[in-house]
Order: sequence, then C-alpha cells, then structure tokens
Amino acid sequence: MSSSHSHDHHHHAHTVDMSQVNRIFIIGITLNLLFVVIEAAAGFYTNSLALLTDAGHNLSDAAGLALSLMAFRLTKVKAGKNFTYGYSKTTILVALANAIILLIAIGSIGYEAVQRLYKPEPAQGSIMAIVAGIGIVINAASALLFFRDKDKELNMRGAYVHLAADAVVSVGVVIAGIVIFYTHLYWIDSAISIVIMLVILYSTIGLLNDSLRLSLDAVPRNVDLEELKAGIMKMEGVVDIYHIHAWALSTTVNALTAHIVVNENLTATDEQLLKDNIKHELLHLNIHHATLETERGNVLCKEEEC
Repeated sequence: MSSSHSHDHHHHAHTVDMSQVNRIFIIGITLNLLFVVIEAAAGFYTNSLALLTDAGHNLSDAAGLALSLMAFRLTKVKAGKNFTYGYSKTTILVALANAIILLIAIGSIGYEAVQRLYKPEPAQGSIMAIVAGIGIVINAASALLFFRDKDKELNMRGAYVHLAADAVVSVGVVIAGIVIFYTHLYWIDSAISIVIMLVILYSTIGLLNDSLRLSLDAVPRNVDLEELKAGIMKMEGVVDIYHIHAWALSTTVNALTAHIVVNENLTATDEQLLKDNIKHELLHLNIHHATLETERGNVLCKEEEC
C-alpha cells in the first residue's frame, strides 16, 4: 500500500492574475464608494427611499468587494504547520458572508419600503432620475471589470452579478424618478424600493446556495463524481476506486481523496505511472489537488469503517 500526493497541480487551476485582481477590486471599491456618497446625499436631500435604499446596497457591495480582495490576498499566504492548506478557504467564507450581508440589507429595505408604501412621502423625481442615471454608468462600468473572470471564481461572479443587478436597479430608479416628476405619485418611490429588494434577493440566492455548499465541503458543482469514477475505471491497471471524497479548498481549487485498487501484477514503475495518469485525468475533471491511496489485489474493501 502506498500514498501519493499531488501538490504540483495548483498552477493549472482556473485562477486569475493577482495583480489584475488587485487593480479590478480597488477600482470597483473606489467607484462604488464614490457613488454611495453621491447617492446618499441626494437621497437625504430629495427624501427618496429608493436612492437611500440603493445607496445602502452599494455600500454593502463596496464592503463585499473589500472582503473579497482581502480573501484573495490571504490565499497567497503560504501554508504553515497550523494551516496546512493555507488560507484559501477564506474566499468561500467571504462569499458566504457577502450573501448574508445582502440578506440583512434586503430585510431592512423591505421593512422601510412597506412602511412608506402606506404613508408616501414627497420626493424630487428629477434629481432621483439624474443620480440614478449616474448609477447606471458607474455600476455598468464596475460590472464590466469583473465580466472576463466571472466564470472562473465565485467572488468574481458574485461581484459581477451584484453590480450588473445594481445597473438594472438604477434603470428602474430613473424611470420612477421621471414618473414621480410628471405625476407626483410618491408611492412609486416605495414601490421601486420593493422591486430593488426583489432583484437583490434573486441575485443573492444563487451566491448564498453555492457558498453555503462549499462551506459545508459539498462536492463542487463543476465536479461530476460519476464521470470521474467512470474515467478512472477505464484506465488499464485499475481494478476499482472507492472512498471518493471531493471538496473545495477555495472558490477556484478543488481537492479529492480516493482509494484506488490496482492490478496486483503491476510493477512499482507501472503503478507510479498509473497514479500520474490518474492525476492528469483528474486535472481535466476540475480536481487540482489529489491524494490517492493505492491497494494491490482484487480483494475489495468497500465498508466505510474499513
């Protein structure tokens, strides 16, 4: 019986360039904070709940971007004797934290919007529309920063989805501002706040689900255990594979442990070559860190306590 650890495959993961990540997040954070100041000031000045609601959401986005950037930087810290995998999992915890922060924001938005829906307060539609128009430009520009890497990393995807949703929300606030300006139907301000809440909720559910799954060491969505097992079983010299466990080390790197039963007639050299081939196959199946324990012979041991 022997064990084999694959530590040299990390560089094959779908990672993003760290210097570019720094630049993208810092630009995104700066743009969002600048807009939060403008939007909050305009919201207080015009007595617009929609603007104040969106300002609060943009502030949570900026905080989320800052947390994500911190997590990315922690992934570069070298592993030590107490944290043998390093701090890679902070990217998952931050994605989960961002989702929870957004849910809290949604609750507070909903409460205030329903209160004001029954007691509408006057709002200046023209300023609402102008400020929200600025928001469309800033949010769309910020979302485009994350567009290229949105399918590579959960936090990048979360940032893209939320910023893109913010741009759509701003379009709604522009329309509401124009309608209020011409009709003086002030209840529309609260109604659009509820729409904002629903848009944010919809965009948050997916992020919450994925980050919670990864936090609980569920099999990552981009790993198909049946496909993985079938691919390995086709390899010459493999008798069986069992005790397969797959989980995420970070939002971009997946790990796996498994017992491989190999043909008892294999030489030591052939066995090592087979393990290397299995690791290569796993890499194509989104497993970047594999720990394989090999056993010789045809006597199989499939009980969990074995």
